[in-house]
Amino acid sequence: MILSCSHISKAFGTDQILSQVSFHIEDQEKAAIVGINGAGKSTLLKIIVGELAADEGEVTLAKGKTLGYLAQHQDLDSSRSIYEELKEVKRPVIEMEQQIRSLELQMKDAQGQELEQMLAAYDRLSHTFDRENGYAWQSEVAGVLKGLGFTEEEFDKQVSTLSGGQKTRVALGRLLLSRPDIILLDEPTNHLDMESITWLETYLLNYSGAVIIVAHDRYFLNRVVSKIVELEFGQGSVYLGNYTAYSRKKAMVRAARMKAYLNQQQEIRHQEEVIARLKSFNREKSIKRAESREKMLAKMEVLEKPMEVHDEMHIELEPNITSGNDVLTIRDLSKSFGSLHLFSHLDIDVRRGERVAIIGNNGTGKTTILKLINGLLPADSGTIFLGSRVHIGYYDQEHHVLNMEKTVFEEVQDAYPGLNNTKVRNLLASFLFTGDDVFKRISDLSGGERGRVSLAKLMLSEANFLILDEPTNHLDITSKEILEQALRNYTGTVLYVSHDRYFINQTATRILELTGQTLINYIGNYDYYLEKKELMNSLYVPGASKTPGAVARENASASGDRTAPEAGSPAISGKAGAAAPPSWSRPQEASASPAQGASGVKLDWMAKKEEQARIRKRQNDLKKVEDQIHSLETRDSQIDALLLQEDIYTNVEKLVELNKEKESIQNQLEPLYEKWEKLAE
Repeated sequence: MILSCSHISKAFGTDQILSQVSFHIEDQEKAAIVGINGAGKSTLLKIIVGELAADEGEVTLAKGKTLGYLAQHQDLDSSRSIYEELKEVKRPVIEMEQQIRSLELQMKDAQGQELEQMLAAYDRLSHTFDRENGYAWQSEVAGVLKGLGFTEEEFDKQVSTLSGGQKTRVALGRLLLSRPDIILLDEPTNHLDMESITWLETYLLNYSGAVIIVAHDRYFLNRVVSKIVELEFGQGSVYLGNYTAYSRKKAMVRAARMKAYLNQQQEIRHQEEVIARLKSFNREKSIKRAESREKMLAKMEVLEKPMEVHDEMHIELEPNITSGNDVLTIRDLSKSFGSLHLFSHLDIDVRRGERVAIIGNNGTGKTTILKLINGLLPADSGTIFLGSRVHIGYYDQEHHVLNMEKTVFEEVQDAYPGLNNTKVRNLLASFLFTGDDVFKRISDLSGGERGRVSLAKLMLSEANFLILDEPTNHLDITSKEILEQALRNYTGTVLYVSHDRYFINQTATRILELTGQTLINYIGNYDYYLEKKELMNSLYVPGASKTPGAVARENASASGDRTAPEAGSPAISGKAGAAAPPSWSRPQEASASPAQGASGVKLDWMAKKEEQARIRKRQNDLKKVEDQIHSLETRDSQIDALLLQEDIYTNVEKLVELNKEKESIQNQLEPLYEKWEKLAE
C-alpha cells in the first residue's frame, strides 16, 4: 500500500462535504475519484496533497514516496519558453551530464588514487544518469510536448503569453516528466484534443507509479483505471474495475438496497396492520401480543430510502413539428481566417432522425462549421440549405446565447413569455435551480450551471434540429448520462461537436471526422469509427504516395457511391450523406441441449405455479377466517345491544340463552384469533 486515506471528513461551515471517507491505493494502481459536481472530489485531492486540512481522519503516504499534483486551473507566469519550462524539470539530469563531462576532462590528467576516486564517481554518476534516462531527456521532453498537442513551432512560445488551457497542458507536461511515485490529476483531459487524450491514456497505462484521477471523461476512465472511489452524499464507496464495471455494480447495489428498503417498508406496514387488528380483538392476550409487536417494531433499525441523483434532473427534448426528410444540405463550403485555412469544398447532407457527431483535433474548424450553419459567421464560399419545416435549437459551448446581465429566471421567462411564474420555477427546479438560485445572475454562474440554463431553454424550444457545441463541457457524469438518454429518445435530428468519446459512443449514429481540411464519413458510433480508422491506417504505409484520405477516397469510389459507402468502409466526405449502418451476424453461442433447456424451464414453471397456489390458498384461508371473525364479532355486538334492552334483561330465560350464545362466540373466536395471527405472518 502506497497511500491510505482513513475516515476523512471535511465541512465548509454547515455544509458537510466529506464524511468518514476511507480508501487505499496500491503501488502502480490506477484509480479514479468520481461524483457529481460539488461532491468533494477536488477537495479530497487537496487534502491528500496537504493543500487543505481535514476536519477528521488521516492521510498516510508510504515512507520515501513522492506526490505530484495537477490542479484544474493553472496560472503559470513564467518568462521561459514552453520547451525551457519543461526542460527545467530535467535540470538535475542536465547538471549530472555536465558533471560527467567535467570528470571526463579531469581524468585525462589524473593519476593514482585521484584517478581511482574520479573513476568511482564517474561510474556512480553514469549509472544514475542512465537510470534517470539521461541519454534521452531531450527526446523525452519533445515527446511529452508533442503528445500534449504542442507543435515544434510552438516550443519557443513564452509561457506567460499562453491561454489557460495551454498553461494547464504545460503544467501537466512538467508533472509527467517529474515522475513522482503518485500522480494526482484533476480533470486532466479538459484542455486536450482526442489525439492528446489517447496519448495520455497510453502514457498513464504504462506509468510505473500510481495514478489518482478526477475526470468526467468516462471513455478515458474505462481505458486507464482499475478502481473507482465514488463520492456521493458525503460518503465514499470503493468499486474494483473500470467505469463501466463500476456503473454496473453501482446499479446492482442500489437495486439490492432499494429491494431491501421496499421489503422492510412492506413488513412495517404489515406489522402495523397486525397490531391494529390484534388491538381491535379487545382481548388481554391479543393486546399483549400487539404491545410485544410494537416493541419489536420500535427496536427495528429502519433503512433509509436509497437516494438517486438521476431522479433530480429531468430533460425531455421533443420537437413541436416534424421536419422534411432532408434537414441540412451543404455544398462547396470553405472558410479561412487570414492565412489560416480551415477547410474547403465541404459537402454535407443530414437527414431526419440522424445524430451526427463532428470530431477532429483542436483548431480544425469544427465549431466554425456550426457557426456557419447558424449564420453567426459568413462563409468564404459555398451554400447552406435548411430543409422544409426545419427549426434549429442551438447550444453554444461559450453560452453566448445567454444574457450575462439577466437572472436565471429572467433568462427563461423573457425567452418564453407565455410561461407563468409557476411553470418557469418548476422547469428550473427540474434543472436543479431551486429557491433563491433562480435569482442568480448568469454572469455569476459556473460553467456547469450556465450549461443547465442553456439546456433548459433548449428543452422549451421544441426545435426539430438540435445543433450542439460541446454539450457535455462542465457537466458531471450524472448530467451527461441524463442528456445522453434524452438525445437517444429525441425524435428530431442532431448535429453536434464533441470530444467526449463516451458521449459520442452513446448517442451518434454517424461520425464526420474533420481532418486534412476535409471530412471523412463513418457510419456508426465511436467504437465503429476507431475500428474502421485502424483498418484504414493499416492500409496506409508511411512514405507511400497515398495518404489515409486517399485510401478513404478509394474505398468510397470502389463502392460506387460517395454518399453511401459500402458497409464497413469509411468514405471521404465529398458528400457526407446518411446511410444505414451495416448489420452484423454473431456466431451462435454454446448452450444446453433443447431437451435440457425445456426440462429446466418446466421445473421453474411448476415451482412458480406451486408457490402461487400456496400464496392464493393462504390468502383465501385468511379471508375465510376474517369473515368468520367479523360475523361472530358482529353477532357479539348485537347481543351486547340486546342485553341492554329492558324486555331482555328482565326476561331470565332469554338472558341466560343470550349469555350462553355470547360465551359460545368467545370460545369460537379464541382459536380463530390464533389462526388469524398465524396466517397473517
